[in-house]
Amino acid sequence: MSIRLQGGEDLRRISRELRRMDNPEIKRRFRKELRAAARPLVPKVRQAIRQVPSNRGYSPDGLRGALSKATRLEVKTAGRQAGVAIRVDGRKMPSHMRSLPSMVEGKKRWRHPVFGHDVWVTQTSHPYFYDALRTAGPASRRAVSRVLDGITRDLS
Repeated sequence: MSIRLQGGEDLRRISRELRRMDNPEIKRRFRKELRAAARPLVPKVRQAIRQVPSNRGYSPDGLRGALSKATRLEVKTAGRQAGVAIRVDGRKMPSHMRSLPSMVEGKKRWRHPVFGHDVWVTQTSHPYFYDALRTAGPASRRAVSRVLDGITRDLS
């Protein structure tokens, strides 16, 4: 599950120009500024994960802790997939929890066994990801646009 902040064609065009220039300093600055523009979104998602209702308190070893640890920022400045992504990556979860990021976010209800017992329970989803980013998204898009504009001026 991820959300992407893309400058669309502008980001791809700048990436092509940076590859053509082969200036490592500008490439490094571009990636650093894109990362800085989107960095505030990761704590917002992690905070929303910690606030998912539970009968137990927050534990770094539990489901919410694993979801929080799996939340990351990804910046790609090359290829067709150039962009900034905030991702709760199921591959970073324990092997028996890999499908849970999308289940907690999306499905209405899901069933799972209770650890250590031969009992199954039904659990409802508690959307956290898109709600947390909905309010912060416009400011982050503006920050990414400022980075793109700055690099465009430097390339011109």
